[in-house]
Amino acid sequence: MKFGVIMFPTDYAIGPGELARAVEERGFESLLFPEHTHIPTSRRTPWPGGAELPRDYSHTLDPFVASAAAAAATERLRIGTGICLVIERDPITLAKEVASLDFISGGRFLFGIGGGWNLEEMENHGTNPAQRWKLLRERVLAMKAIWAEDEAEFHGEFVN
Repeated sequence: MKFGVIMFPTDYAIGPGELARAVEERGFESLLFPEHTHIPTSRRTPWPGGAELPRDYSHTLDPFVASAAAAAATERLRIGTGICLVIERDPITLAKEVASLDFISGGRFLFGIGGGWNLEEMENHGTNPAQRWKLLRERVLAMKAIWAEDEAEFHGEFVN
């Protein structure tokens, strides 16, 4: 069995590089960073954790920037997203970010994905929450085509 750590990298917490070194020194297999591009000031969607939304959510750093810092500071630790909100990102740019991080980390990048829970955040990115799972699937398929083909094409209902 392998164990990893997940932590919101914030502007008031330990830095991603320092955290990654500490996680690697303690023998963990991986370090994952969650994603929220922003927290809308007006939210209807309740936080799945129950009470008030923790401050971490509105102060979190970009998981790809944090992952790059963690990768640069370590040698064996697997780093990645836990999770990346694919429905809030352009699939062409995201495919390049993921491939770049995997390359600079020496193949240590773990790409965790999900559809999210904050409906207003999705809507701010132009995503219809009712369609998010179909959109997520198409964007992942499009990214797989980009990674596998020199001249990639993908044609779907949401991604073309």
